[in-house]
Amino acid sequence: MSDRQTETDVILIGAGIMSATLGTILKELVPDWKITVFEKLASSGEESSNEWNNAGTGHAALCELNYTDEKPDGSVDISKAVKVNEQFQDSMQFWSYLVHSNLIRNPQDFIMPLSHMSLVQGEQNVAFLKKRFEAMSANPLFPGMEFSDDPKKLMEWIPLIMKDRALNEPIAATKIDSGTDVNFGALTRMLFDHLKSKNVGIHYKHSVDDINRTSDGLWELKVRNDNGKVERHTAKFVFIGGGGGSLPLLQKSGIPEGKHVGGFPISGLFMVCNNPEVVAQHHAKVYGKAKVGAPPMSVPHLDTRFIDNKKSLLFGPFAGFSPKFLKTGSMFDLLGSVKPNNVTTMLAAGAKNLSLTKYLIQQVMLSKEKRMEELREFIPNAKSEDWDLLVAGQRVQIIKDTAAGKGTLQFGTEVISAEDGSIAALLGASPGASTAVSVMLEVIKKCFPQHIKAWEPKIKEMIPSYGVSLLKNPELIHEIHTSTARTLGLNKELQPVR
Repeated sequence: MSDRQTETDVILIGAGIMSATLGTILKELVPDWKITVFEKLASSGEESSNEWNNAGTGHAALCELNYTDEKPDGSVDISKAVKVNEQFQDSMQFWSYLVHSNLIRNPQDFIMPLSHMSLVQGEQNVAFLKKRFEAMSANPLFPGMEFSDDPKKLMEWIPLIMKDRALNEPIAATKIDSGTDVNFGALTRMLFDHLKSKNVGIHYKHSVDDINRTSDGLWELKVRNDNGKVERHTAKFVFIGGGGGSLPLLQKSGIPEGKHVGGFPISGLFMVCNNPEVVAQHHAKVYGKAKVGAPPMSVPHLDTRFIDNKKSLLFGPFAGFSPKFLKTGSMFDLLGSVKPNNVTTMLAAGAKNLSLTKYLIQQVMLSKEKRMEELREFIPNAKSEDWDLLVAGQRVQIIKDTAAGKGTLQFGTEVISAEDGSIAALLGASPGASTAVSVMLEVIKKCFPQHIKAWEPKIKEMIPSYGVSLLKNPELIHEIHTSTARTLGLNKELQPVR
């Protein structure tokens, strides 16, 4: 029996937020292109984009201290926070466009207003937070940020955290009310419902086994369904958006840009509060400082979440180690990703990151009581019986050779594409989902340079600030903040525009 062969314009591998975003943007730009999606699980948004596998912070760099570094001269560098926030503004504008165009009906089903806070203890940390606050509040991207080191004020802001706290050292927090909680799982499902209505072929329970270049320059995918039947699909352009599963597929493509790249899997665990009385006492996302040796994605935070129209409370993440690249992956993922072209890169990373490896092993060995002790640094009177353990998503950090040396562990999201733009893969972790729109615009720019001029008016309709530096246009920032908050229903006093 011969394999069935199908040709299409664009193939998206993985039905997560990245493919959902790229597919939706392309459908708006070129409605007549034929797009096909392959997802190995039974539905969309089940892996890294799932609401229980994703912090949902709507990473806007409002509260994450790892985006702001103290420089040797004592000043605070906020350039990374500025970049991440600008990327988040792209997402907010695109989501607003979707609501305005009736492609998404109820924004409350995926985004809610929620204060973002940073909380620190100790004289040095308080001094750092104050400097960070001064640098950020002077920037037009972060209007309305407040700082307090007064325990009475903090009691108003975060009663659950301040109650029964022994105040034997200075404590301070910043708060900004324009933060959000984003349910990326719900958003992903909404976008795939929309794509389905636009005749995008979405195939669940279909695994991509191999990717090869054909003699006429197309990409041929060997795809297996859950009955074991193999089909061959060809496309002019392929996007690999399979979360941790992207690296093995990038390696199979054989493009030179995918060589000398490795992956290091880190798993996450959260504590979830099961007591509604406790959940009701906290209404914010509060980020602390990462422990020494911890990866940047392991910044402890106590988060209010809105999942399935219900308010939840999560604390974590506790980092863990598993050789799997996906929650639903294989124990041989890490081993299988080591190739002759990246083995020295991987070994160099291992030697360089012994403290990280040690930290992860310690985290894996933590008992529930030890995890409760860490939680009590946030909620002094937390009771063990009120909290359950939840396994969150797998993240694969990129390892590559950089100017900083061989085998450098990268924290962040990165697009790797072929020189001719015919294939692109998304690798990495946080801030991930929150920056999906700007990352997918980068894919479009890299991979379809010949169309950008013709597409630009439509891109600007979807993302009005496209191609403009927000920092140099404070009026535009104010305009975007006001209009996106109104359209997405984030102003309590203003009803969302329908």
